[in-house]
Amino acid sequence: MVLKIAATADVHARVGDTGLLQALAGGAGREADVLVIGGDLTDLGQPEQAQVLLEILEDCPIPVVATLGNHDHESGNAAEVSRLFVKSGVHLLDRSSVVIDGVGFSGVKGFCGGFDQTLANAFGEDLFKAWVTEGLMEAQALENELRGLETERRVAVLHYAPVRATVEGEPPEIHAFLGTSHLARALDEGGANIAFHGHAHNGSFEGKTWGGVPVFNVSVPVLQQEGFEQPYYVFEV
Repeated sequence: MVLKIAATADVHARVGDTGLLQALAGGAGREADVLVIGGDLTDLGQPEQAQVLLEILEDCPIPVVATLGNHDHESGNAAEVSRLFVKSGVHLLDRSSVVIDGVGFSGVKGFCGGFDQTLANAFGEDLFKAWVTEGLMEAQALENELRGLETERRVAVLHYAPVRATVEGEPPEIHAFLGTSHLARALDEGGANIAFHGHAHNGSFEGKTWGGVPVFNVSVPVLQQEGFEQPYYVFEV
């Protein structure tokens, strides 16, 4: 059975700003079977901003799968924001997975580290080693979750980018802060069929891992740049 996914990211919910969110929940509910949100659910990680999004999602008739983004950590309330989303019934993936209608979804926020020949190594100061190690741990968790799925179809939900191609358009100087190739390895080794992410607002829409896994940057600004009429991309798996 084909499953239609409406994928988006970087909705940045704010108090009093509901137009885009209503278009997202209403349109996705009509066009798809599952709504996927790849992080930055809120603008500053404040519980009241989470409530704005959750009130809109109450009218969305399809399951919602999401992961947190860096903005959701900004105010130090990530645990409370997470609790609110989980309590509401959102499948919030944080080094975890869920199966919906025979399709497996594995999700992590991901982290930085750079791509390909500029991939950072854990060498030198402890702070720098910790920065690199966080990206490695997120990637390993994603691979483990994907491998653990007993479904033929496996969808990865991220915030940070797994490939350089989907951050192209951003200044090269900040590419290392937009994602890491370790996530691409996790997608390949874990047997993912497709991956969705956000974070790179000025990036590019589409790329692939070394192993050929399609990767889509579904950040709302990127979708707008690509000419999508709705703030999501519908993909069938």
